[in-house]
Amino acid sequence: MNATIIALLGYITWTVLLLVALAIYRTNLVMKRKKAANSFKADGSDSPPFGHRLTRAQANCVESFAFIGGLMLLALATDSSVITNGLAYILLLARLGQSIIHLLSTSIFAVQVRFAFFVVQIAICLYWIVQLATKFIV
Repeated sequence: MNATIIALLGYITWTVLLLVALAIYRTNLVMKRKKAANSFKADGSDSPPFGHRLTRAQANCVESFAFIGGLMLLALATDSSVITNGLAYILLLARLGQSIIHLLSTSIFAVQVRFAFFVVQIAICLYWIVQLATKFIV
């Protein structure tokens, strides 16, 4: 069992689930005639509060994939997943935590908790960068 593969699959699955939830949410608004199908702003700023949070949570996953998914894919492609395996599940849990808190609340405490989950992800990615650079550059 390769933790990096499972965490990467989990990350991608979570991103797709958020996208499906967003599609269902927006379809519901259109079906109830609360919004026109062609009137949604990409950032969700014109949606009700939950819709805006859902849009941003999904977008955050996509935006972070460049470095999170990129590092996991780099590790897998270079047979270096031993570097990422140890923290892969923690990173996935931090990603899930950040998204779930984002969906639930925008209170000051929730934003601080969400930021803490983000910091965990960044710290893990920085650690992986150093480890991978050490392996291949030094």
